[in-house]
Parts: sequence; structure tokens; C-alpha cells
Amino acid sequence: MSNTDYTFLSHWRIEGTCGEVADVLGDPLQLPRWWPSVYLDVREIAPPGAGGLGRRVALLTKGWLPYTITWEFEVVASDYPNGFTIVASGDFDGRGVWTFVQDGPFVDVTYDWRLRVQKPLLKHLSFLLKPLFEANHRWAMTQGERSLFLELLRRRAASDAARSRIPPPPGPVTYAGVAIVVGGVAIGAGLAYLLVRARRRGRKTEN
Repeated sequence: MSNTDYTFLSHWRIEGTCGEVADVLGDPLQLPRWWPSVYLDVREIAPPGAGGLGRRVALLTKGWLPYTITWEFEVVASDYPNGFTIVASGDFDGRGVWTFVQDGPFVDVTYDWRLRVQKPLLKHLSFLLKPLFEANHRWAMTQGERSLFLELLRRRAASDAARSRIPPPPGPVTYAGVAIVVGGVAIGAGLAYLLVRARRRGRKTEN
């Protein structure tokens, strides 16, 4: 596998029905509302045809790392309410397959996402920072599972008052927040380095 090729297999377990999950994930224009930590903007390019096929949207997304991704996807296969398949292009090219399987009161959600990076920043740094980019995707999917859980609660709420008690979905990480995390890691690494040096000096003095 090339340094610019990525394969992700994500699993969620959500209380609900396949129809509920398919209705939420199958409406890309609503993604910025209920999954705002990742989806900053979604715009429809082509409306859906029969069974939702042929729908194309343009997206602006991000994770916790300080860069954004501009891309498009088209729905190329649909098996409502059991899942659908998209083909992506733009800052990355790839194919994503959503699968929904009912298991009692829960839905086992699987997302098989295989892509090749095209964005110059990510393409040129993949050989060095691939584990970091992979962690960024895993973080984004974790936010998605939590956000979907909350969105289903909102849709089932019997009144506006009950709906207002449901927490909002996780929001996007700000660059300031990333700077704090990176700064904390740098400080921790610096302290660890000084501690190692101090121990080495102590050993030399004993000898």
C-alpha cells in the first residue's frame, strides 16, 4: 500500500432501527447541523434520482488537525435501509460503503472507507505523518457516533421541552485548542528530556 493510500473500517453500535440510521446518514445536506465537528459545509451539486442514486454534493470537512478538506461525493449504490455507497473525489479520491445491520434494539453500523490522498499538504507529508492523519480520521468518526446518538434522541423527543434537554453535538476543534494540545505535548516532551539528562548526570557523578 502506498503512503498516500488509506483504509479505514469503522464500527458504531447505535440504539434504533436501520431506517432511522439510514434516514440521518442518507441526508448529506443535514450533516453540518448534527455532525458539526467534522462537516463545516455541504452543498448539493446534483439532486438524487430513483432510490437516491446519482446525488452529488460538495463538502468542506475537518478533524482535530488544523487543515480542511474540500471534496465531492456521489451516491453510486443504495440498498435502503441497509446502507449505501459513495464515490469521492477532490482532495482525496476514494470509495465509502455504509452498512446497517439490525441486532435487536441496536443497529450495527459499519463504514468501509478506502481512499487515496490528493491534497498536496497531506500527499507530501503522508510518508512522515500517516499515523497522525489516521488518528485524525478515527477522532472524526468517534465524534460522528456520538453526534448520531444525540440526533436520534432529538428526533424521538416528544416535545420541544424534551428536545431542549438533549445536549448539542460536539463542535469543531478550534486551532487555538489544537495549539494548546500541541503546546502541552511539547512541554511534556521537554520536561521528559530534562529529566533524562538529569538522571544521566547523576549517574556520571556517582561513577
